[in-house]
Amino acid sequence: MGTLDIIWKMIRYNLKIVFGNKFIYFLLGATVFFLFITTINIFEDDSPDEESLFYLLLNPGILLIFYPSAFGIQNDNDVRILEILFGIPNYRYKVWLVRLLLMYIITFAVLSGLTYIGIIAIYPTNLFEMVFHLMFPVFFIGCLSFMFSTIIRSGNGTAVVMIIICIGFWISSGILEESKWNIFLNPFAPPPRDMNEVVWEGIIFDNRIYLLVGMVITLLYGLINLQKREKFV
Repeated sequence: MGTLDIIWKMIRYNLKIVFGNKFIYFLLGATVFFLFITTINIFEDDSPDEESLFYLLLNPGILLIFYPSAFGIQNDNDVRILEILFGIPNYRYKVWLVRLLLMYIITFAVLSGLTYIGIIAIYPTNLFEMVFHLMFPVFFIGCLSFMFSTIIRSGNGTAVVMIIICIGFWISSGILEESKWNIFLNPFAPPPRDMNEVVWEGIIFDNRIYLLVGMVITLLYGLINLQKREKFV
């Protein structure tokens, strides 16, 4: 058996666990949801642009990353490998870092495909730039879900908390629409009135830095929580 074959089987195995053998359903769900709201947007919006395309793609991205990050530890427990992971020193960190990396690669690939469809159907834009900016709020939500899953240790409980938090983020995005603290800041929106374009670009840059720092902090906090074996096993 070749090395590539072993790596491929390990990837498939970990994807089955983190997605709970439901990856195809989430992929289809995200795709159908995007196509549905895109169709509505095409008929209702006479002048679609990059700004609306960003928001249309944001929801499928969050949907894709939400389940594996919130239910990953519970899925480990369901298939009875959680105790094995905690039985090998430092092994769980490597396993979960690999799984998170796989989640993000899969999400990036799917969003790239959906963005390509959006470019054809809605508005021509730079595919890489669009997906690049989408990854910041999507990855942040993923890391935050992972952190809460290590605290709550229940997929359902984590899901409830994250839904409440995401609703709070979405409501606050209206209040913080022009602020660097807006989790869902749209970099493709035109600069607010009376604001210099350079200042607007600075706000977008600061926002991306803050989200990146937030990802690192929540990810590290979640990995630190995995040291508490007695709370999981």
